[in-house]
Amino acid sequence: MKADSSSSSSLNSRMRLRNNHGVGSSSQDWPPFSRHRFSALSSQEDYRSEESEEFGPVFIQEPDDGIFSLDSDDKKVIMNCEARGNPVPTYSWLINGTVVDTEADFRYSLIAGNLIIHNASEAIDYGRYQCRAENSIGTVLSRDALLQFAYLGAFSGRARGAVSVREGQGVVLMCAPPPHSPEIIYSWVFNELPSFVAEDSRRFISQETGNLYISKVQPSDVGSYVCQVKNTVTNARVLSPPTPLALKTDGVMGEYEPKIEAHFPQTVLAAKGVTVRLECFALGNPVPTITWRKMSGNIPKKARLRKSQAVLEIPNIQLEDSGSYECKAENTRGGTAFRGHLQVYTLPQWISMINDTQLDSGEQLHWECRATGKPRPTYRWLRNGEPLNSQSRVEMMNGELIIHRLQQADSGMYQCIAENKYGAIYSSAELKILASAPVFSTNPFRLIATVGKDVSLECRPRASPKPRISWRKNDRRVHASRRIMLLRNNTLRIINSSRSDEGSYVCRAENQFGSAELTTVLLVKEPMRVELSPIRVEVTVGESVVLSCKVTHDPSLDVSFLWLLNNQPLNTQQEGGHFEYIQTQSSTADLMIRSILLKHAGKYGCRAQTSADSVLAEAELLVRGEYAKTNPEPVTGNMESAMAVELNPWVEYEFRVVATNGIGTGDPSASSRAVRTKEAGICHCVTFKHYLPGNGSRAHNNLFFFRPQPVSEEFQNGEGFGYIVAFRANGTRGWKEKMVTSADSTTYKYRDETFPPLTPFEVRVGVYNNKGDGPFSEVVTVFSAEGEPREPPSEVQAFAISSSEIKVMWKPPNPGPGRPQGYEVSSWKDMEQEEMGKKKRTKGNETTMLLTGLDGNTQYLISVKGFNSVGQGPATSPIKISTKKNAPSLPPGNLMWIQEGNNVSLSWDPVKARDNESEVIGYKVLLRQEGRGHSQVMRTPNSAVVLTLPEGGTYIIEVRAVSEGGEGAASAQVRVLTSSGVRAKSGQLSVQNLPPGLAWTALFLSLMVPFFPL
Repeated sequence: MKADSSSSSSLNSRMRLRNNHGVGSSSQDWPPFSRHRFSALSSQEDYRSEESEEFGPVFIQEPDDGIFSLDSDDKKVIMNCEARGNPVPTYSWLINGTVVDTEADFRYSLIAGNLIIHNASEAIDYGRYQCRAENSIGTVLSRDALLQFAYLGAFSGRARGAVSVREGQGVVLMCAPPPHSPEIIYSWVFNELPSFVAEDSRRFISQETGNLYISKVQPSDVGSYVCQVKNTVTNARVLSPPTPLALKTDGVMGEYEPKIEAHFPQTVLAAKGVTVRLECFALGNPVPTITWRKMSGNIPKKARLRKSQAVLEIPNIQLEDSGSYECKAENTRGGTAFRGHLQVYTLPQWISMINDTQLDSGEQLHWECRATGKPRPTYRWLRNGEPLNSQSRVEMMNGELIIHRLQQADSGMYQCIAENKYGAIYSSAELKILASAPVFSTNPFRLIATVGKDVSLECRPRASPKPRISWRKNDRRVHASRRIMLLRNNTLRIINSSRSDEGSYVCRAENQFGSAELTTVLLVKEPMRVELSPIRVEVTVGESVVLSCKVTHDPSLDVSFLWLLNNQPLNTQQEGGHFEYIQTQSSTADLMIRSILLKHAGKYGCRAQTSADSVLAEAELLVRGEYAKTNPEPVTGNMESAMAVELNPWVEYEFRVVATNGIGTGDPSASSRAVRTKEAGICHCVTFKHYLPGNGSRAHNNLFFFRPQPVSEEFQNGEGFGYIVAFRANGTRGWKEKMVTSADSTTYKYRDETFPPLTPFEVRVGVYNNKGDGPFSEVVTVFSAEGEPREPPSEVQAFAISSSEIKVMWKPPNPGPGRPQGYEVSSWKDMEQEEMGKKKRTKGNETTMLLTGLDGNTQYLISVKGFNSVGQGPATSPIKISTKKNAPSLPPGNLMWIQEGNNVSLSWDPVKARDNESEVIGYKVLLRQEGRGHSQVMRTPNSAVVLTLPEGGTYIIEVRAVSEGGEGAASAQVRVLTSSGVRAKSGQLSVQNLPPGLAWTALFLSLMVPFFPL
C-alpha cells in the first residue's frame, strides 16, 4: 500500500498568524529543498512601523518537512523561520529537542531566523527541527519539521542464479532493492533496454516489494530479467544484476488452484485524503481472475481497478472508507482469498483555539482549546517554550488551562498543543498581566442636567489591579445618602437633582501604582417645557393645518426640533410637498400640512432637545372623507338607510355615518366594508407632468420620452385600463399609435435612428378600458435627444488654496448640440493612474469647483469634462498643480496672560514650521463666551494681542497659527472670568499688537479657573 503525495492534504493553512500552526508527522508531502542560494529576507521594519505597542512573537513562516538530495552539488540545507514581534524576536533552533549550537558548530549559521546547514549529512542532520522565537514578552516554538535525505544505493554486484520452472508453472523473481530514501518506483527490463515487462493478467510488478510475479510461465517468457528502481526525488536510476529465467525440460506443469503471492498488509493505515492502493496477485494455472469486495458495505464508487484488477485504488480516502477488504483469486481448479483491514486516521484539526488575553493580577485565567482527529488528540501546554506543569495554582485537563490568582510572573507566551501519533498542531496566545496606575481616557468635561431629573456621573479609569474609588464635591468628600448613591461600577448617581447639586465633582482612583482624578462640572438647569397646539384637530381631505410647537427653556442652551408621525421621524422630502417645516424663532417650530390626505391622519409629535434634556409633546390629527350625496337628501334622524349617488365607476368605497343635531356633530361610526361600483366607459382625459428629451447614447440614435400624469384608479372606470400613445413628427399627417397596457405606467420611450437630434414631435395620450376608448389629451410638443457633449470645456485654470484645497475654473464649450447639464472634475496624483483618482460633479452649470481633502505638498493632475443625461463628453488635457505645504502641526505654546478689568493681554511662543510645513504668516485668536455657540475671530501677525472683552462673563480663548497651507493646531484653551456688571459698548472688541520686547509679568488680577471642555 502507498499513499500518493499528490493527494495528501495540506497542513499549512493558517487561520491567523498566531494560531493554527502544526504538522503531521507522517505526512507524505515532501517538498525538495531548493538548490538556489538564500535570497534577501523580508524586513520586520514594516511591521514595527505599524505597531508601537509591545507584543510577543507571532510566526509568519514556520519550517516545513523536506527532503534534501545527497547528490546535490550545493551541500546546503535552508530551514525557514520568520516571526514578527515588538521588540524584534531573536531565534534559536532545536533538533530532536536539543538546542543547535550555531556558534560552536561552524556547519550551522543563522540568517535572520533561517537556519543554514552546510555540508549536510544524513547521519548527523536527519531529524525533527523546531524554530524558537523569543523577545522580552516571551517565547514560542514552531511546529516541528522532519528533515530527510534522498539517496539511492547500488545493487549488490554479486551474480544472481538462474531460475528454472516448468511451462505453466508460476514464478516470483525477487528484486531485493538497494538502500534508498524515500520511496522508489519499480520496473523490470526484459533481456535489454528499452524492452520493459508489460503488466497484464499474467504478469504483475508489486510496488510494495518490487518483485515480478508471473502466474503462468510461457515459452515466450524465457530470457534475462533486470530490476530497475527509480528514486522519486532525485530521479536517479539503478539496475540489478540480471536474473535468467529458463524452462525445465522434464514436462509441462498441469493445472492447479490459485495461490496468492502478493497482497496488501493485514492492517493498512492511511491518512484521510490520500490515495490508497491495495495489491493482490496470485499464481495459478489457468491464470486466476482477481475480484474485490468490502466485507461491510459496498466498495466506494470512486474506487478504480488497475493492472487487470490486481490493484484496488481508492482516491481521497475518507473515514467511511475504513473497513475490511477481501481480494479473491479464482480459476477452474478452485479459489483462495485474502482479507485485511483498512484503517483511516486524521491529523488533529482545531475546533477552538486560544486568543491573546489581558487580565488583572489576582484574577483567574481560563483558556480552552479543542481539536478533532483520529485517534482523538491529547493536549499539552507550553509557557515560553517550556512544558507547563500542574501545581497549586495551575490546572490542566482535556485542553483546558486554569490559573488561579494570577501573578505578574504568569505573563508570557502560551501554546496549546493538540497531538495524536500522526501529527501535532499549535495554538499560541499572549497572556498579559496588567499592572498600572489609574488613567482616565476622558478629559475633564461638563455635564448639564435639569431640575428633578436623575444624574449619573461616570468614573471609569483604566487601572490594574482595580483601584479604590472616592468622590468629592468642591473639595468635600461625598457621602452616600438616600438621594446620592455610589453604584458598583463607581458611578455617582444623584436622585431628583436640584440647583444645589451644581459644582465640581472629582472622582479619585488609587491603587498601589499611583492615582488619578477626573473632574466633572455639573450644571443644573430648569427643565424645558414644550407646548404643541392644537392638541386635537379634525380636518377634511384637501384642507390644510398648522401645528405649532413652542418651547420654554434655559436661554444659555440651544434647542433643536424633530417632528414625528406615529412615532416615526417625518421625512418631508418623501411626502410629495404636503409637509413644510417653519421656524420663525429659535424657540418655536411650526409644521404646515397642505392638501391633507386620509393617510395623513395619526399622532404627531414634536421632540425638542437641548444638551440637558429632551421633551416630546403630541397632538392628534383626525381626517374626514368627503360627504357623499344621498337619495333621499337630507337623511332624517328616523331613517336607517339611504342611497349614495353620483359616485365614480369601478371605485372601492368605504362609508361612515355621522349623526348631527342642533347642538353639534357626534363621532363617526366605524367604517363599512369596502364596496366597488360597476364599470363604465372613460370620460377622463390625461394631463402631463413633464416632457423630457430622451437619453439616447449617440446623436444619430435618438429617442424621446414623456411622462403623462397617471390616471388615478377612481377615474379608470373599469378593468383593462391602459393608455394609447399617439405621436408624429411636426409637419407630417399620420399619427403613430402605441398601446401601453399597464395602468401604473407613467413613462413611454420611442426610439428612431432616422431622425436628427432635437427633432420636434407632436404627442397626445388617450385612455381605454374594457368598455371602450376614452378621450385624448391635448397635443404637446416634445424634442428628441441632442446627444452627449461633443467638445471639452476650455481655459481650465487651477489655484492652490491651502494644503488640502485646490480651486478649479474653466469656460463652457461653444454652443451647439450636446449641451452640458453639468461638469465632472477628475483629480489624481502625479505618478498615479487617472482611475485611482477622485471625481466630483458640479451642481448645474457651475464653472468653478473647490476640491477638498487633498494631501499637502503634492502635485495633482486635473481634467474637466461635460455631461448630460445622454452621457459624458471628452475631457480636457490634464493640467498640473501642487497643493501648498501642510499647516504647522505644532500649536502655539507657553500661553501667558494678564487681566486688568475687561482687558486681557495675551502672549505665546512663536510657532516654527517644519521643513515640510508652510511658513507661519500670522495667528488667529478665537474668543467665545461660554454658553454661546459662535466665536469672534481676530487676526494678528505677531505673537501677542490685547483683547477688550465686550461684557462681563466667562470667556474661552484659543490661538492657532495661520499659514498658506491653512490653520495649524489649536493651543491649550484659556478660560477667563471677568467681574460681573462690567460692560463695554455693544460690539466693542479691539486687537492691539504689543510692542516688541515687552516684558511679561505673571500677575493675575482676577480669578482663573481650570478649563473644562464643553
